[in-house]
Amino acid sequence: MEALIPVINKLQDVFNTVGADVIQLPQIAVVGTQSSGKSSVLESLVGRDLLPRGTGVVTRRPLILQLVHVDPGDARKNDDGGNEGEEWGKFLHTKSQIYTDFEEIRQEIENETERISGNNKGISDDPIHLKIFSPNVVNLTLVDLPGITKVPVGDQPQDIEVQIKDLILKHISNPNCIILAVTAANTDMATSEALKVAREVDPDGRRTLAVVTKLDLMDAGTDAMDVLMGRVIPVKLGLIGVVNRSQLDINNKKSVTDAIRDEHAFLQKKYPSLANRNGTKYLARTLNRLLMHHIRDCLPDLKTRINVLAAQYQSLLSSYGEPVEDQSATLLQLITKFATEYCNTIEGTAKYIETAELCGGARICYIFHETFGRTLECVDPLGGLSTIDILTAIRNATGPRPSLFVPEVSFELLVKKQVKRLEEPSLRCVELVHEEMQRIIQHCSNYSTQELQRFPKLHEAIVEVVTSLLRKRLPITNEMVHNLVAIELAYINTKHPDFADACGVMNNNIEEQRRNRMRELPAAVPRDKAPAAGPQGEQDGTGNWRGMLKKGEEAPGSGPGSPLRGVVNLLDVPAPVARKLSSREQRDCEVIERLIKSYFLIVRKNIQDSVPKAVMHFLVNHVKDSLQSELVGQLYKSGLLNDLLTESEDMAQRRKEAADMLQALQKASQVIAEIRETHLW
Repeated sequence: MEALIPVINKLQDVFNTVGADVIQLPQIAVVGTQSSGKSSVLESLVGRDLLPRGTGVVTRRPLILQLVHVDPGDARKNDDGGNEGEEWGKFLHTKSQIYTDFEEIRQEIENETERISGNNKGISDDPIHLKIFSPNVVNLTLVDLPGITKVPVGDQPQDIEVQIKDLILKHISNPNCIILAVTAANTDMATSEALKVAREVDPDGRRTLAVVTKLDLMDAGTDAMDVLMGRVIPVKLGLIGVVNRSQLDINNKKSVTDAIRDEHAFLQKKYPSLANRNGTKYLARTLNRLLMHHIRDCLPDLKTRINVLAAQYQSLLSSYGEPVEDQSATLLQLITKFATEYCNTIEGTAKYIETAELCGGARICYIFHETFGRTLECVDPLGGLSTIDILTAIRNATGPRPSLFVPEVSFELLVKKQVKRLEEPSLRCVELVHEEMQRIIQHCSNYSTQELQRFPKLHEAIVEVVTSLLRKRLPITNEMVHNLVAIELAYINTKHPDFADACGVMNNNIEEQRRNRMRELPAAVPRDKAPAAGPQGEQDGTGNWRGMLKKGEEAPGSGPGSPLRGVVNLLDVPAPVARKLSSREQRDCEVIERLIKSYFLIVRKNIQDSVPKAVMHFLVNHVKDSLQSELVGQLYKSGLLNDLLTESEDMAQRRKEAADMLQALQKASQVIAEIRETHLW
């Protein structure tokens, strides 16, 4: 068990060199209000005067105090500097310098405090590390923290209370930290700021030990019996009372040894039944026992934590890469790796597969078959065409002669108008695929080729080359898709097998429907228009042949004996008005509608099949095949090597920090590995 505390001291030394607080090492933190006797307790544990003393805030930086017990005969053996004395100290910031005069240690603490915190009573969270070697101490690691204060004095900032509290919480929030809550006996325990702060982070009190100081300064007629028995404030780890030197004793140079002897006499006289469970010596033994047991409990988790962090920093260091030696080989390797990962992302064989959303080739497939396919399926074959529009096209195609049959020209004009509507979603499909291929560049940069983050200029150059290649292929692909629609518009193939079959079925259906309609209804209402229902028989804006036909008239040629109800003004331009269609007009419109729908579905099927193929050939596959040659041709030039392979400014610093941390973690792992299982129990 005694071997555990030196192990933790070694670990602290290891991590202090890299300034790391990622590992929460077991320690004891001293918390208390200003002038409650915290520094006096520490001096009593050391047995020497070594801490700055005075009124007001004296401790302005955390002091990590490591007490190392050495046997009197082994003092010189443990001393690296050839020390002649039995007690000595070392500071981390002064490297291997040995201090045998404890006055010098105190002066060095004051100087180091002022160097960082200034001389205006300000505080700092940068700790001072002091190691004391002595045969008169037990193995302990303590952290002396600034005292809790409420009102700023002198040149202290207005938020000094918040600063000190944040500093204290930073240390005692560590779950591996034992809290030594120091409270003066001449104040009410219920108002103890130290216990209040400790309870914030340790509500169960499992790692809080209370120390009651100034037992000799209590009011006459009162004692601390109830407090020391735990009847006032129960604390799991117990309460220990101590008597420190007064300011007069310090001024008179009273030694700590004499103070401990007088403390023992006071306790025997005032609290004889509790004397053996109070006092500085009992406090030192208790802290030593608590810290050893605490380290024993924390050690397995600490070992796991160190191993996990070592693996993480090893991975981080690998991602930073080694310093570049052969620039040409490095550049070619990075270009090749990016091109390979870009193609693999499209093919779906990339090392890093996105799980949050579709990416790369899967996204392109989704665009082809879901986005583009559904958009085409939502296009109405007769969208934008009314019955009147079809009838007007039929009449315009016949010229001045009444037609005996439905003219084919009207069908071609109308079906081309509908097929033209397929061009816009087709071009939108090209645009979506282009956007996804742009997005793949960022995906490869973030996930696949982390080495590119080392060289921001190379990354920018690669993005520019790929973007330029995509931009170059976009108009070519758009032109091909435009040509696909133009090809369909160039020749209306009415001999298409699917179209011929549809026409045969349609003619049979029309004939059958016409016979049924003649039996059931005298006249039919247009498919998409309600019959005109105005008292004047006219509606403004839509309809058929205003001024030539009246409401209720049939179309010319449908009934030669139809009486006219008004005079026809032959100078009026024929304009549509709402009216009922004759049976022949209705039949002609239905024929054209069915033909348009049948042929449109054939063309839509062709477009739905050919546009993705064109996009794959002219855009996706072309970029895949020519990406590496394009990158090499644009970037693999001797004049660009130095510029492209310039690392970001902080990369070298981050690599050094990661290497130092990894070395510290590996050394810490070795230190822990030296512990035998027998030492743990």
